[in-house]
Amino acid sequence: MKTVSQSARTDYIRDVLVLIGRNWALIFLFLEISYFSLAGTGYFSLKNFQNILVASTTVMLLATGQTFVIITGGIDLSVGFIVGFAGVICAKVMVTLQALGMGQAVSIPVGVLAALIFGLVPGLVNGLLVARLRVPPFIATFGMYGIAYGVAEIISGNVPVHNLPPMVGFIGHSYLVYYLPGRISFLQMPENLDPEQIKQVVGLFPNVVVASAIFIAVFAFILAKTRFGQHTYAIGGNVEAAARSGINVPRHLVKVYVISSFFATLAGIVYTLKFVTGLPDAGSARMLDSVSAVVIGGASLYGGTGTVVGTVIGALIIACLEIGMVNLNIPTFNLYIAVGCILILAVLIDQFFPELTHKD
Repeated sequence: MKTVSQSARTDYIRDVLVLIGRNWALIFLFLEISYFSLAGTGYFSLKNFQNILVASTTVMLLATGQTFVIITGGIDLSVGFIVGFAGVICAKVMVTLQALGMGQAVSIPVGVLAALIFGLVPGLVNGLLVARLRVPPFIATFGMYGIAYGVAEIISGNVPVHNLPPMVGFIGHSYLVYYLPGRISFLQMPENLDPEQIKQVVGLFPNVVVASAIFIAVFAFILAKTRFGQHTYAIGGNVEAAARSGINVPRHLVKVYVISSFFATLAGIVYTLKFVTGLPDAGSARMLDSVSAVVIGGASLYGGTGTVVGTVIGALIIACLEIGMVNLNIPTFNLYIAVGCILILAVLIDQFFPELTHKD
């Protein structure tokens, strides 16, 4: 009986450790929010949480595309400058059409469409280099990193693209719902309000967050529930076995890198809407954050594991750190130290305790 009791206790402890190991990032996020809420002022509030979501959109978008690439055992170093490349194209087309007399109803959608079309090109080239010409992902995407930045600088004339249509800023800074006690308005502030009522209006669901969440949710479903997702995991687990099972590995890898470029393009469009400008190096500082978010979220750099949900948690950890440090007046360069430490912790957990972090 004593042996059975000890065995049951051992199994229980192991189950608890496995539960903690598989959800350590979510637990860390909860502890992080709790700490900043107690140490700072106004951190635990609706407005601040919405600020965190807005701040995390770029990293979430980049990291969602990066998740597909890392699961296959690759990496995409070009996403940061694809953000700037797509944003510059988006802004430049809008400004040009506006100068030609086109209205905002035409210039804005055409600018977004142009960015979506041209923004896929770097991903297509990356995919062909990696899948067809067998160029290592690090080299192929690092080369595209420089190309995308250089082309963006040429298009912009080495200066930020300004004077976008006024509606751009409205779209980027508005909310899906505006709530005033007794009144609800969609997409725009309620009309005919006095100054005191305007102060009471609460914006809910920022447009850029809602739009980003839709795309992230769709591709989370694709990765988790479709044959495309199964093939992605299979390639990352064992590329030779995947090929023998009938998966067209080169074609699939091209699609994966195009997906990564697509999300980087979305991030560039979001940047343009938020800051009403096109900047060639807009996303350069977020490339490493995108990789960090994926790894912190449970993906392995060796490939074969990872989820979009985990990646979103990783991106939120980074955003909460960033906003929390600003709230406590901590110099922002400490963010890089903190993210670096969390990233190393995530890699160590994956390296030494894979049975705790990887689901069966």
